[in-house]
Amino acid sequence: MKLLTCLAAATLALTSSLALADAAFLARADVQRYIDEQVASGQFDRPELEAVFANVETKPNILQILDRPSTSRPWYQFRPAFFNDRLIDGGAAFWKENAATLERAEATYGVAPEVVVAIIGIETGYGRSTGSFRVVDALSTIGFDYPRRAEYFRGELTEFLRLAKEEGKNPLLLKGSYAGAMGWPQFMPSSYRKWAVDFDGDGHRDIWGSVPDVIGSVAHYFQLHGWRHGDDVILPASVQPGAQVDQLVADKFNLHYTVGELKQMGVQPEAPVGDQVPAVLVPLETAPGVTEYWLGLNNFYVITRYNKSTLYAKAAQEVAAAIRERYLAQQFLSQQPVSTPAP
Repeated sequence: MKLLTCLAAATLALTSSLALADAAFLARADVQRYIDEQVASGQFDRPELEAVFANVETKPNILQILDRPSTSRPWYQFRPAFFNDRLIDGGAAFWKENAATLERAEATYGVAPEVVVAIIGIETGYGRSTGSFRVVDALSTIGFDYPRRAEYFRGELTEFLRLAKEEGKNPLLLKGSYAGAMGWPQFMPSSYRKWAVDFDGDGHRDIWGSVPDVIGSVAHYFQLHGWRHGDDVILPASVQPGAQVDQLVADKFNLHYTVGELKQMGVQPEAPVGDQVPAVLVPLETAPGVTEYWLGLNNFYVITRYNKSTLYAKAAQEVAAAIRERYLAQQFLSQQPVSTPAP
């Protein structure tokens, strides 16, 4: 009889301590087809997959979350949720506690500490809120019961099961968001397998429990998506009457135009930048009916690769700048001599 892999053994060991999940899930024809496909790929044995899916609990509340109408908040409502003293003070403290690791990440990947810190803070409050759903439940629920996104999430489920084997983790224990995003940086499984790194040198990529791995993984992600060390992220701009604003804003996630071309289309940068630099027009509603315009540059575009939202990218840029200012101010104060009163 073929021996079970460590994934199957760990899963089976846990089974006795778990409440029996949806017994019908494993027997479903679509689940069985998925298992057949994975066994045929040579990546898994049938017993190990059956041990996992026998304990999957589908979560209808996840489907309810996905079906809620998506309403995009204007910038003046979005910003306060992220740009606040708790996040900025927490970022300065996180930086101080992990300064050596952040410095090493900057030297290795070319990403400034404040950028890495801001992302970790925005995503999970420096690890305070990483998600309460079992990742396998979330991915299985969407992958098999939400047709509009099923293909993508079944792919992420496969990536998740593979990373569990690679890292020697029990897939029934790992938790994340309702969409299956994991750990302090909220990586999807495919992102984990592509970009997570073992930055503490223990042989595992642990974005749940190893702060060095979290820091290194975020910096690595930004490096491989084209981050340019020392470059600006976003610059203020003005829009002239007759500018092709609607056309430009509709293309908000692509750097299809240079600053020179945008000038010809009625967009004027309000800070020094070369005409040859690629940029994207970013409108921000700063108050009801009041819109400011900005030029997002390459590093702004890279942030939107992490989260496909221009509001997120602008918030990350502002939070990073504020964290840097707060951290440097605290460092300066801590280095000042303490005066003593004259006798």
